[in-house]
Amino acid sequence: MTAGGQRSLHEAAVAQFHHAADLIDLEPRYREILSYPKNEIIVNFPVTLDDGTLKVFTGYRIQHNNILGPFKGGLRFHPDVDLDEVRALAAWMTFKTALVALPFGGAKGGLTIDPADYSEGEMRRVVRRFTHALGSNIGPDHDIPAPDMGTSSQTMDWLMDTYANMSSPGFRQSVKGVVTGKSVAVGGSVGREEATGRGVLYSLRHWCGEKDVRLDELSIAVQGFGNVGSHFAVLAAEAGCVIRGVADHTGTVVNEEGIDVEKLRVWVAEHGGVADFAGADAVDTEELFALDVDVLVPAALENQLTVERAKTFSGRLVIEAANGPTTPDAVDYLLNQGVEIVPDILANAGGVIVSYFEWLQNKSARAWSFDDVDKRLRELVWQAHDKVVHCVRERDCSRRDAAYIVALDRLVDVYNRRGIFP
Repeated sequence: MTAGGQRSLHEAAVAQFHHAADLIDLEPRYREILSYPKNEIIVNFPVTLDDGTLKVFTGYRIQHNNILGPFKGGLRFHPDVDLDEVRALAAWMTFKTALVALPFGGAKGGLTIDPADYSEGEMRRVVRRFTHALGSNIGPDHDIPAPDMGTSSQTMDWLMDTYANMSSPGFRQSVKGVVTGKSVAVGGSVGREEATGRGVLYSLRHWCGEKDVRLDELSIAVQGFGNVGSHFAVLAAEAGCVIRGVADHTGTVVNEEGIDVEKLRVWVAEHGGVADFAGADAVDTEELFALDVDVLVPAALENQLTVERAKTFSGRLVIEAANGPTTPDAVDYLLNQGVEIVPDILANAGGVIVSYFEWLQNKSARAWSFDDVDKRLRELVWQAHDKVVHCVRERDCSRRDAAYIVALDRLVDVYNRRGIFP
């Protein structure tokens, strides 16, 4: 529990899993295993800054479960990163990869740092020292990091290069798969950068098909305009949706007729945030949640959609593009109001799916076309949604519970077949 008596983020993540586990009478031994990370790695490492001073940074790598395959999950660089957050994110990755039928487990890592406070040279040294500190705790067939909030393809390029140079000469060309989300030039996959946002759009398309709703009839509000939110907004606008509101850490902008999100993305690249964008009106952040829209897409940090904000939302659908963006009491309120929620482990799985494709390409030393990547991404997203919808109808449960049930069925099946060593 937190100081205020609320559940910590990891406790909330475990509670989500247990709620679904109750519906299928999951065996106690599997509850016990999946309630805890398998490994928790904390490293403290020194870095010399540009002014000659030395600073010690703290990094985390939480490896939750690997019964289905190598640990897989992003690296987050943010001032608020702590052990509890990374534990929760690692657990969600286990269920996410199981849900979309990937041969991966779940992990997550992070540094408590604000990248904006450091030069490019300092960040390069931070990443290289972090990689060296992690050492053999990561590897292309053991634990495979990827970009997350505050990291990018450049971060992954540095990490991969450091790991390669730590490897013996005969293996340096075969370890590119130690990370995914690299730049295409050094072994990344086309389509990886926008993959999470594209997966969110495919989630919306699937819901439209279920409800016999036209995609180009929908109005949308997006909270968070980073990699995921910006790519989703651009793709949704191209598909005919009206993006009426966008918020990020700098402010909130609204245009009832629709925001030109391509122009907004250019503005953000030049100015660092949506604040002062001329193509929309500046409003208070709370007004974003009260906008007259059909769909709300929280694509920022955890616990942003609170019950107070949920009470102002009048739309039909929430798509969780971020991890854990909706508080438990807000989830209960929205469901009681008839608002549907596409849960995070389903809605934002596009990133890890295309990371899997990148890993396969690295293993085979081949590069796929964008059409190949996009077609396979849509197929896996569609299959996962189909399974979730079938489970919702069969068990009369929420989409979140159904998503966890589908994931648990796969995890339990493998545990039953492999057994518990010894």
